Amino acid sequence: MHLLVTGGAGFIGSAYVRRLLGGADPAGARVTALTVLDALTYAGARANLGPVAGDPRLRFVHGSVTDGPLLAELLPGVDAVVHLAAETHVDRSITGAAPFVTTNVLGTQTLLQAALEAGVPRFLQVSTDEVYGSIEHGSWREDAPLDPNSPYAASKAAADLLALAYARTHGLNVTVTRCGNNYGPYQYPEKIVPRFVTALLRGQQVPLYGDGLNVRDWIHVDDHCRGLQTALEHGAPGEVYHIAGTAELTNRQLTSLLLAHCGADWSSVRPVADRKGHDRRYALDDGKLRALGYRPEVPFEAGLAATVAWYRDHLEWWHAAVD
Repeated sequence: MHLLVTGGAGFIGSAYVRRLLGGADPAGARVTALTVLDALTYAGARANLGPVAGDPRLRFVHGSVTDGPLLAELLPGVDAVVHLAAETHVDRSITGAAPFVTTNVLGTQTLLQAALEAGVPRFLQVSTDEVYGSIEHGSWREDAPLDPNSPYAASKAAADLLALAYARTHGLNVTVTRCGNNYGPYQYPEKIVPRFVTALLRGQQVPLYGDGLNVRDWIHVDDHCRGLQTALEHGAPGEVYHIAGTAELTNRQLTSLLLAHCGADWSSVRPVADRKGHDRRYALDDGKLRALGYRPEVPFEAGLAATVAWYRDHLEWWHAAVD
């Protein structure tokens, strides 16, 4: 099996590649070649693939999913595309939405068209729970209406709809996954967990939006990758699958846990004005994927403790990004 993983040097993409090639997933034994395509923007780094860099099956290509001629060279002979390349940070999308439309919408369409023309047998579109907007009670099922509130979420919703349109119009074997908030090692320190941990480890204050009561569903990146592989191998064409986490927490509760792990207290927290269009709560019903055999395996408390320890032990990895 030859895989093409877009965004494979980013946080989730590199975790997926390390999992397959590093032997943590039995499916890795069936991988004969794995091509990583990554533009190496600020949040991607070849160092994230360091643990498997010597694997002869791995090929790294520096390039963008918006580059049609490059995709035309790479896709023939590929058995499956796992599309993780994306601009993902909500705050950056509020400041400037253009890169999100370019990469997430145009890039996805370019990749879908190239996959169709190359006859790629399988395409996994990796998305987010943010496409649904906010939910006060209960949890979203896969047929919930899309109601994005940020430019980032809107760009991902558009990409999902394009992917599903290619499935219905052209018969491309596309499956979409949507996941909650990820945490784990190698996450660029702009998202809340690494941002708070790296600041607290340096004795700095951390910013908490609004009243801190916005609720998120947290999943370890390894569990997300496990869900992706389940959907890739067993998901039906044209279907959407949720990958839910193991902990639903307010941002204030998460902050409290991070303070404790870093040996800090609430004097290290600085309240700031709430984010524009800040969704109050996300929650996913993952029964559809569980019916295919998926189960999260990383308990949140243990996973969070291990994540904090990783950042504490890998100062050189994140110092360049925050200094």
